[in-house]
Amino acid sequence: MSNQQKITCKACFAFGEKDVRVAQRELEYSDREVLVKVECGGICGSDIHYYQHGRAGMSVLKHPMVVGHEFVGVVTKAPTGSALRVGQRVAVNPSQPCNACEYCLSGQQNLCSSMRFMGSAQFNPHVNGGFSEYVTATEAQCIPYDKVTPQVMALAEPTAVAIHAVNVAGPLVGKKVLVIGAGPIGCLIMAAARTAGATEIVASDVSPRCLELAMAMGASATFNPLENGSSELYQANRGYFDVVFEASGSPAAIASTVALTRPAGKVVQVGMGAASVEYPVMPMLVKEISWVGSFRFIDEFATAVAWLQDGRINPLPLLSGEYAPEAIEDALIAAADKTLSCKVQIKF
Repeated sequence: MSNQQKITCKACFAFGEKDVRVAQRELEYSDREVLVKVECGGICGSDIHYYQHGRAGMSVLKHPMVVGHEFVGVVTKAPTGSALRVGQRVAVNPSQPCNACEYCLSGQQNLCSSMRFMGSAQFNPHVNGGFSEYVTATEAQCIPYDKVTPQVMALAEPTAVAIHAVNVAGPLVGKKVLVIGAGPIGCLIMAAARTAGATEIVASDVSPRCLELAMAMGASATFNPLENGSSELYQANRGYFDVVFEASGSPAAIASTVALTRPAGKVVQVGMGAASVEYPVMPMLVKEISWVGSFRFIDEFATAVAWLQDGRINPLPLLSGEYAPEAIEDALIAAADKTLSCKVQIKF
C-alpha cells in the first residue's frame, strides 16, 4: 500500500488555441514514485501546435494540460531502496509504454498503442508534461547525469529521436548522408550520423540561418533547394546519397528524396508535417529505394544521455533563447519563428 502525498507548484498549462497560462497545480505522488524538481525544458513542435491550434496532429486538447516533454531536473524524493539519490540530476524520459503489449514485449516500445507520453493530449485525461516546478516519474524514466549543464541535457529527448533515426537507417560507417530540414531534429541527426561514422553529411534547407546551424552541428556541405542548380550534382548518375533523412515533412522535400538517393539506398522519414504527398513511386521502385519511417525512440534515450554527457554531441549551437515560466507565451511565439529561433528553453 503506497501513501499518497501532495505538493502545490506552478506549471505552464495549455488551455486551448492561443491560450497558455501559468497556474498552480496540486501534484499527487506516491512513495513508489520519484519527485523531480524541474530545472529547465525545451519547447518542441508539438508544444507550439498545442498553443497555435489547440491540438497536435490528432491529439486535441479537451481540458487544460501541462505542456513540455523535453526536460531535466533534480531528484527531491526517491522511493525506498531506489538507486537514485536526493539531489541527483536526472534527465526524464517522457515515454511511459505499457510494457505488456506485443510491441513492448518485442522491444518496440515506441510503437505501443497505449503509450502515455508526457505532455500529450492523445488520451483523456491527458498526460501532463514537464513544464512544472515539480513532476513525478518512475525510477525507470530517470537517467542520472553529471558533467554537463541542464541546458545541454534538456536536449536528451530530441537527441534520442535523432539517434533512433540513425539506428533505423542501419550502419552509416563510410556512407554519404543527406539531411533535409536543418531544424533541431535535423541538426541532431547530422551530429548523430557523424558520431555513427558517416563520412559525408550534406544538409538541405530553405533557411540560410538553418544552413549555418547545420555546419555548426556537423554538416560537411549545404545547399538551398530553392536555388537553381543547387542539387544537380546530387541528382546526377541516378542519385548520390546512400541514406537520406527527411526531417522537414514538406511534401516537395519528401518527393525530392527519390532523385537524390542512389539505387538501393534508403530514405528515413522523420518529418511529420505532411499528412499525404504525391510520391514518385515508379522511380523509387526502379531504383529499389527503401522508404522507412522513424518514430520517437526506444532505449536510445539512455544513449542520448551518454553521448551528451561525454561530449560526442554538443547541442548548444541550437540553443537560441531561455525564458521564465511566466513568459511561456512569449517563448512559444519565439520558438515558432524559425527566422529567429531554433531551440527555446523554459528555465525554472
